This record gives sequence, structure tokens and C-alpha cells, in this order.
Amino acid sequence: MTLPLPGRADTAHARVAVSLLFLLAGMAIGTWTARLPAIKSGLGLSDGLLSVGLLGIAAGAIAGMQVVGPLVDRYGASRIMVGSALVQGVVLIFPALMPDLLTLTISLFVFGVVHGTLDVSMNAGAVDVERAAGRRMMSSFHAVYSLGGFAGAVLGGLFAYADLSATLTFLTSGALIAVLAVWAGRWALPARPAATEATDGAGAQRASGTWNGVVFLGVLAFCCLVGEGAAADWSSVYLRDNLAGSAGFAAAGYAAFSIMMTAGRLAGDRLATRFGVVRLVRGCGVLAASGLGVALLIGHPMAGVIGFGCFGAGLSCIVPQVFSAAGHRDPARAGQALARVAGLGYIGFLSGPVLIGGAAELIGLPTALAVPAVLAFFVALAAPALRAPKPRTDPIQA
Repeated sequence: MTLPLPGRADTAHARVAVSLLFLLAGMAIGTWTARLPAIKSGLGLSDGLLSVGLLGIAAGAIAGMQVVGPLVDRYGASRIMVGSALVQGVVLIFPALMPDLLTLTISLFVFGVVHGTLDVSMNAGAVDVERAAGRRMMSSFHAVYSLGGFAGAVLGGLFAYADLSATLTFLTSGALIAVLAVWAGRWALPARPAATEATDGAGAQRASGTWNGVVFLGVLAFCCLVGEGAAADWSSVYLRDNLAGSAGFAAAGYAAFSIMMTAGRLAGDRLATRFGVVRLVRGCGVLAASGLGVALLIGHPMAGVIGFGCFGAGLSCIVPQVFSAAGHRDPARAGQALARVAGLGYIGFLSGPVLIGGAAELIGLPTALAVPAVLAFFVALAAPALRAPKPRTDPIQA
């Protein structure tokens, strides 16, 4: 039986619902990050021991992303994403209650599993809304995630400034997340599980080609998120140590990167509609590569800030369009496709700082930071991979 397509009002409500999920997912990460020093101090952890605990989030997120893909395809994105969002508010509280490193690592692993599950399912929900509305929205959803991270960081910072406990911070944020999740659940599109179809030999060959295309989209996500991770961890170090900027000015590099990334994502859907996805991704890749590359060649603090701003603006639109392309590539396996792309991208985000740090030991940080610029240029060259592999009636892929 074919389910009727949602009406315009239902689609508008569904867009708000998915936006709320992106907001609360970002808020959870932002709040946790803001109170990380309090957790570290409360358990008396060194930087090295804390990094061991933080591996729990990474391992959990990757595990959750791989498990949830088939579940989304079987039961529909709405059921999984709303349930995951409710659980996200609960598991956020656990790290503040843990008495030692082992239990902290376990609680962060659980947090990561839930966050990875929410990440894939809400992106699949975003693809469903795009398909129902017949227009591009993914970039704006990712912009809302960034705004949620900012809101969570502000909330955590205010509680820290008031000298309130991390437990109270997480209880408050968790309650807000639960309220947003309930609201999203009321307005989300009905769950629409993917139809299961028999696959003949030709169909299996097409599916294999489609899956190979999805893996390559994951490679592009990996390349972009290497750059995001590198900017987060190394931009301030580069401006302070290599360009002799002040401590305060050094923070401006990542601030410029974040502001321009959010601004670019807010405009990304309109740009994709006007210029097409391939042209947009190609232009963004060139902007990211040339902006950061020229700044590294100039070697001046102000040029560095502008370069990281251009880098953020360039990367801003690419990952949302990669996710959208993956989700629309094979609607029957959208969850699995997004899980593969998100997993590869997350590995890039985690490994980026390590790769740049290792390269910096051998060739110096300014030269090592050219690696993300080269990867961005590779993404620009590979932009045609985002084009649908065959003619479709889906207006998002047209």
C-alpha cells in the first residue's frame, strides 16, 4: 500500500520537527563541551587520561551510526529519531554522576551511541522532508545544528560562571532536550519504512554501483571533516605560535571559521537551488582551498583569520549536500547510506587533528595545514559525484 504524500501544512510542521532535533543534538554537544573542564577537575584527570575517556564518545558514535542505518530503513526515520532524541536528554546526565575514569568512559560511550543514532536518523528524516517538500533543506538543518551547539555552549558557560554544578547543568539541558524531542514527535512526518523489493541480477548490479557511489560520497565527507577537525584544534595554535598573534587574537581564527560556516549553511539551500549542487560544491571547494592556501602563503595573522573564515565558508555547504545526495541516492536504503557517509565523515573529523599534528612534526604546522586545503580542492574536482547516477523524477536530484 502506498501512503499518501503529506500536505503542505504537514510538511511545514515536519520541517520544524526535524529542525528541533538538529537543534537539540547540537545543544547536547555544546553543553557537554562547555562543562568538560568541570568534569575533568572533579575527577582529577590529566589531559592524557581525559583523552582516553573522550574516545568513548567517538567509539560509541561510530558504533551507533552503523547499527541504526538498517533500523531506519526498516522502521522509518521518524520513530528512530524521536526516540533517540528523548534518550539523548537522559544520557547527557550520566557523565556528571560518574565517580572515576572507567565509568566516565562507559557513560560517554553510551552518550556517543545515542548521538550517532540520532545523527543518522535525523539526517534521514531531513531527506524525507526534502522529498515531501520537493526542495532542498539539508543545509539549513545543519545550520540549526551549529546554532544548537552555540546555544548549548552559552547555557553551559552561564552555569559555569554562576559556579553551579555540571550535574545541574546537564539536568537543565536534558530537560530542555526532552521538551524539544516531545514537540518534534508531535509534528514529525509519519514513519514511512522503505519498501522491500526483490532484486534480480540487473538490480543487484545497479545496487552495487549505487553503493560504490555512496562510499565515494563518504570519502568526500571524510575530506571535508578532516578540515573541520583541523580548524577546530589547530587554527589557534597556528595563529599564536607560528604567526605570533596574541592569545585573544588567536581565538579569532576558529571564531571566523565557525561564523562563516554557519552563515554559509543558512544560505546553502538557496545557492544549491540557484546554481545546482555540482556547481555549488565545486565553487565551495575552490573557495575553501584557495582561501586557506593563500592565507598560509601570506603568513600574516590577519590573513590567517580571513583564510580560516574563507575555509569555513567553503566547507559550509559541502557536507549537507553530500548527506542529501547520499540519502536520495537509493531511497530504499537511505538509512544505511547515511550511516556509511556519516561514519566515514566522523572518522575524518576525529583523525584530522591527529593527521595534522603528525605532519606538523615532520614538515611544520604551516605546511601541514595545506593538507586540508588540498583535500578541499580534491572535493571540488570530485563535485560531479553528487549528481544523481541516472535520471530521476525526484525533484531534489533533478
